This record gives sequence, structure tokens and C-alpha cells, in this order.
Amino acid sequence: MSKVFRYDEVPAVETTSGAVQGYFYDGVYIFKGIPYAWAERFQMPQPIHWEGVKDATNYGFVCPLLRQETPNGELMVPHRYWLQDEHCQSLNIWTNQLEKGAKKPVLVWIHGGGYEAGSSIEQVAFDGKNIAERGDAVLVSVNHRLNILGYLDLSPFEEKYKNSANAGHADLVAALQWVHDNITAFGGDPENVTIFGQSGGGMKVIDLMQIPAADGLFQKALVMSGVIDGIPMRGDAKQDGRKIVEALLEELHLDVENVERLETIPYRQLADAYLKVSPALAAQGIYVGNVPKANEYYVGAPQDVGFREHAYQIPMMIGTVYGEFAFAPAGCNKYQMSEAEIRAAVEKVYGEHTDQVITAFTKAYPEKNVLDLLSIDRAIREASVRVAKLFAQGSGKAYLYNFIFEFPFHHGKTAWHCSDIPFFFGNTDLVEFCGIPEVAEKLEDEIFGALLHFARAGEPGNEILPWPAVTPEDVPTMTFDRESRVRHNYDDEVFAEINKVLPPFNFADMAGGDIQH
Repeated sequence: MSKVFRYDEVPAVETTSGAVQGYFYDGVYIFKGIPYAWAERFQMPQPIHWEGVKDATNYGFVCPLLRQETPNGELMVPHRYWLQDEHCQSLNIWTNQLEKGAKKPVLVWIHGGGYEAGSSIEQVAFDGKNIAERGDAVLVSVNHRLNILGYLDLSPFEEKYKNSANAGHADLVAALQWVHDNITAFGGDPENVTIFGQSGGGMKVIDLMQIPAADGLFQKALVMSGVIDGIPMRGDAKQDGRKIVEALLEELHLDVENVERLETIPYRQLADAYLKVSPALAAQGIYVGNVPKANEYYVGAPQDVGFREHAYQIPMMIGTVYGEFAFAPAGCNKYQMSEAEIRAAVEKVYGEHTDQVITAFTKAYPEKNVLDLLSIDRAIREASVRVAKLFAQGSGKAYLYNFIFEFPFHHGKTAWHCSDIPFFFGNTDLVEFCGIPEVAEKLEDEIFGALLHFARAGEPGNEILPWPAVTPEDVPTMTFDRESRVRHNYDDEVFAEINKVLPPFNFADMAGGDIQH
């Protein structure tokens, strides 16, 4: 049966900003590039209005990047590229129904890329059609200001810049407010909104739980690979942006009295100056203004200040993947190595502790090759467990998962950062590395089903795949694999042994991290 496209017959949808005209394709109404706000550089976003009917058939601008991207890692993270402009506050909507009374669950996707890069269309897997059609839900994806446009702290210089360090987050709040005010017209339920994001998007999900202005704009939260150890200078740093801004002004041959000139300097010139002066300051432990900053607007990371009381009302899923930043291809074929060769490789890292580490690892992961020990995540899994337990201590409901699947390339590739995204979106058919007959389909059904069940009921488990919440005493984790199951406190011992030998994870020292995100 041929796929149906319609445009002229699709009604324009009235919103608080104005009318928008999308299109219908293969069972789903699609609206792209809807502006949800407007902001001058470094300023808070403001509501936007237009006359007539706005065409919503093209994606909106993505935020300009600090660095020129070099194509790489396409097999592992298939990418799309789009036009850049700092007026990037737009969102995209997929829905299978345009009836105000439909009250379908709403899922709002926040892209990764840290606080510096990325976009709502960056990855092929971000397409929302299957969530709308198969999941019978409304999918919204969002662009917002990033890097120095979204997080440069100018507050020491003028009152009007008092929240410039959180402008990117203010964009997200504005987007959620727009969704709350308008999603009914797209068949969604404004009182049943789940925010979810991966990596930097996961960080932003947690950050939004710490922003009072976002209260009531979402009811559930999914953090995918977003609780990360080893990232220097979190936004709750006690320093302000004075030193980085003064260095930036000096590089641009401007006096402090001319700080307003930063509002009009071409972005590329501003970005190049920032890239030139910020590394030396960051190396000294100086706050360089590229992450959100705790202030009256954003209370700070829960790892540092605890969760706000309101946050405990919001059920959370918190997840990781087995290898996270193990992007680099294996230098050997683990299936052709002898036990002695594998042990020798492990011993190079763990020395006299090798026996204890291997014993703990095989107990935690009996299905894995011992060589996989060398690619186990040390940045996110432990941090996620700590945050989940912290949440549980405050009466919050947190559900942990670990995506531990092995893919049939690079001699048995352990799951890496971003590799779970196609499964959550139900888009494994769009991503080549997921082309594993029957196996990938079964796993997709489990993960996709868990997400949609969570969006509807506030818990990801069901009768077929039970999934208990974390408690202060017990850490159940759903391990997504060829045979998915819940394991309790299963990897505590292996991390305890690893941490006796290796220093704390340092994001700056990450090997193999040069990959599109």
C-alpha cells in the first residue's frame, strides 16, 4: 500500500502565537519549525506572534555551533545537518490526531550535545513518526540556544543580563509553556507531559526539575545517559562569569564599558574569541560560562544541592548504556583471543588486582566476554545510581535501566553513547547498525513499550516485564539485552574493585570521544 501525503486538505491549527499549516504523511500530521519564542542575544525569551498562517513544513534554524563539525562516526551515530542561526527557538510536532479532546500523552524530546552543540534533528533516529503512530502519543522536539548564546554569564556587568547564564534553559521553559498552552490543539494532553533527553539532553531534563518556572509544565522525566561524572565546572560553581567575559572583551579589543557590544558582534567572531581564551581559564579551574549557573532562576544540580521538594512528585527513568564513551573500534578480535591473551590485556590496566576485578565482572556480566571489562562505563552508571538513590531517599520514584546489548560489528561492539536512542523512538529501521533480524525488533518492542507505558502510567514496567523502583536499600536495574531482565545491586562489586585501581573518571581525558553527537 502506498504512503499517503496530504497538504491542502490539512486544516491550519490555531495557536496562541498564530495559525500554523503542517502536512499529513503516512498516518501522521507533521508540523516543523514552529517558533515558540523570540529573544535578543543574552536576553530572556519572549512570546512570539504572527499574522496569517505560518508554513510549518520546514525545520527551524539550529543554534550555531562553536566549532566547525567534521563528519565522523556516521555508522554509530547517523547524522543530519541543517542551517544555523541564533534565533533558533522552534519546535516540531508529530501527532496522529488533530482533535482537542484526544488527550494523548505528550513526549517532549531534548537533544544531546552537552550544553554546547546538537539540535532537534541532529540524529536520524530523532524522527517522531513512530512515537505518534505506533505509540499513539504526541512527540515534540525542541531547538534552543546553546554554548555562549545560551550560557555565557554576563550578570556581573549589567542587570539586564542577570539570567544570561541560563538563557538556553529559559528557552526550554518557554517551549514547555508553549506546549502547555497549545498542545491540546494537536491532540495532546497538557497535563500529561513527559520530558526526555539523552546525554546533554538528559542533563537538561534534571536541570528543568530544578527550575521553579518549569513547575507544572511536565509530569514525568526520562534521563538517558545524562548523569555524568567528571564534567568540570558545573553550573552551580561559586564563581561568576567576570573573568571569562573580561578575557573575551580583551581579545575583542573592547573595554568593560562596552560589554553591550557583545550583543551585536557577529557570532563567528564572538565564538572564535571565546575558543581562544577559554581553554587557559578552564585549565585553571575558572568558570568559563558554558554551562547553566545556579541563581534565583536555577537552584543548581541535585548532586550538589539536593532535589527540590516539587521534583519528588515527578517519576523518573534514569538510564545508561554499557560502554557509553567507548566509541573507538576494538584493536583486536576478542572472539579469536585465548583466555591468556584476554587476561594479559586486562592485567595491563588492573595489575595485581586483575583476579578480583575479573571475578566481580563475570559475576555482574556472565554473558559478556572478559575483554569487555575494558570498555565498561565509568562516567555515568555509578553517578546515575547515586542520583536515583538520592531521589528515592526523598520519596521520589526512580526507575533505572542499563542498555547492555552487543552489536555485530567491530568484533562484538558493546553498546555505546546514543546507541539506545533508535530503540526508544521505535526507529531501528532507520539506523543500519540495528539491522539484526528478530533480535532488534524484540528489543525495540521492550524499550519503546517501556517508554510509552511510562508516559501513560508513570512507571515503565508491565506484567510481561516487571520493573520495580529504586529504594534507598535496593537498586533494581532493568538490563536491556537479548534477554532483558531486572537485576538487583548487580554491579556494585565490580565498580568497587575497579575504583580501587583506577582514578575517578575525568571527562577531559576521555579516549575515542571525537564523534558526532
